[in-house]
Amino acid sequence: MSDYVKRFSVEGKRALVTGASRGIGAEIAAVLADAGADVAIVGRDAEGLAATRKAVLDKRRRCAAIQADLSTIDGPRKAGIRALEFFGTVDILVNNAGIFYRQSILETTAEQWDETQATNLRAPFLLAQAVIPGMIKQKRGTIINVSSVASIAGCEGHAAYSASKAGMNIVTQVMAAEWGPFNIQANAIAPAIVLTDMGRKVWSDEAKSAPVKARIPLHRFGEQVEVADLVLYLASPASDFICGQVVVIDGGYSAV
Repeated sequence: MSDYVKRFSVEGKRALVTGASRGIGAEIAAVLADAGADVAIVGRDAEGLAATRKAVLDKRRRCAAIQADLSTIDGPRKAGIRALEFFGTVDILVNNAGIFYRQSILETTAEQWDETQATNLRAPFLLAQAVIPGMIKQKRGTIINVSSVASIAGCEGHAAYSASKAGMNIVTQVMAAEWGPFNIQANAIAPAIVLTDMGRKVWSDEAKSAPVKARIPLHRFGEQVEVADLVLYLASPASDFICGQVVVIDGGYSAV
C-alpha cells in the first residue's frame, strides 16, 4: 500500500455510526468499511439496519447492527455499551442521526423542540460520553458530528433544527478543547441540501429546485457519497492536524 493510500485509510479501525439505517448514515458506514474499518451501526429501522449491515459485510468487514431510539436518554447509552461490547473500544464516532420538523417558530410545539434537541444534540453528547474513556485510555480517537449549514445561516422553518445543530457546533469545539490533549480529534461537518432518497423526492420538481440551485455557486445539490468522503477524510490520518473545526460542504452556498 503506497503512502498516500495509507494516509487516507482507516484499516483496522472500529467505527460507530448513528442514523445508519438509510441515507447519509448508510453511505458513511459503507465508505468507512470500504476504506478498511469495522462498523457498528445504529438506527431505529431494523430492515434498514439489516441492509446497511449486509453492505458492510459484503466488504469483508465486521458489523454490529444496534437498534436504538436516540431521542431517549437510555437509547444512546445502551447503543454505546453495545458497540463497546462488540469492539472493546471505538476509534471513530460519527454522530449522524438527526430529525427535522419544518415549522415556523410560532408553529413549533414544545414537544417537537424537545425531541429535536434530544435526538440532534443530547444523543451525540451521551454517545461521546460512552466511548471517550476508551479513546482517552488508548490516546487516540476521532469524533465527527454531522451538523448542517443551517447551523450557521438562519433558514425559515428551521428554528428547532438550527438551534440543535448550532449547539452541536459549539459542543464539538468544547470536545476538541477537552480531549485534544489526549490526541482525540473532534470536528463537525455542515452539509447543505444532500440528495438522499427523501431529498430526491422533495427536490425532484425542477420548478421548486431551480431557484435554490441558482443560489448555490456550483448550481447543484450534494450527493451522499460526497458527505461520506469528507467523513472518511476526517477519520483518516490525512486529517490528523484538523481539530475543533466546522467544515462546511455546501457547494459554495454560504460563501455568497
